[in-house]
Amino acid sequence: MTPSPAPVPPGPLPEPWRALVDDAAIFPPGDAPIHEATATYAARDGLAADLVASFVLRDTDLPLVRGFGAPLSVVVTGGAGQVVGPLGAAKRLGLAVAGVEIALRDPDDPAANVRRVVTAVDQARAEGTLGDDVPVYVEIPGPPTASWLAAADEVAAADLRLKLRLGHVDHDLVPDASTVAAWIDAALDRETRFKATAGLHRAVRHDPEGGGAHGFLNVLVATQALWDGGTVADATEALEQRDGATLAATDLPSARRWFTSFGSCSVAEPLDDLIDLGLVPDNKEKS
Repeated sequence: MTPSPAPVPPGPLPEPWRALVDDAAIFPPGDAPIHEATATYAARDGLAADLVASFVLRDTDLPLVRGFGAPLSVVVTGGAGQVVGPLGAAKRLGLAVAGVEIALRDPDDPAANVRRVVTAVDQARAEGTLGDDVPVYVEIPGPPTASWLAAADEVAAADLRLKLRLGHVDHDLVPDASTVAAWIDAALDRETRFKATAGLHRAVRHDPEGGGAHGFLNVLVATQALWDGGTVADATEALEQRDGATLAATDLPSARRWFTSFGSCSVAEPLDDLIDLGLVPDNKEKS
């Protein structure tokens, strides 16, 4: 009887999955206590550690994580005027800021709002509290109207990045696939990198509690389709695809260049889905 070959130890997490998830455990619906969440982040190893990039927290949470050595994505809870102060606090606390995220607060003139953010970012960089290579993600609320696109022009001109909110606790407020496709198309048209947030903890589009939820694999496939010259209609179709096997069979050579990461209150669910789809080897190190 021929013996079975010894199992091959899994290698590092393959591309394009490395550092795909930003740990947003303290945000809804997870709402984990921050000290519990940071302890969980620090304890991860194996594939789960490879999957995760930064730890996401609010600027008001910075004093609570003094001495935490992980890369931090700082969500600005106020307007442009609140960019400089918290970054100075992070530097004094010895924290490693890996990204800044800010939502625009002036729906009537988002382009001017972006310019105020740019001024604040430039000040923080000049003062040495924000590294020149640290990305800043700007969330422009609403559908891709002319004013939205004008704001996206300002983001691109300043070499900032976009943040796309793809989920909501109210299912009626989740952007539809055509809106998301148009956002991604606008980002790629400006060669602007983007991250996503909210509702992307599963790989494939699904319908929790009667409402549609986007899948992160759908977003990657839609991004690749657009970058390869596809239309917004092609990207919309990819975003609406519910067959995981079809999505998993798509080659994604360029998608992560543009879709950098997504915030998720769960790390186990994205990893489980990648394993179930055969995209990641199962080494039983989910966390």
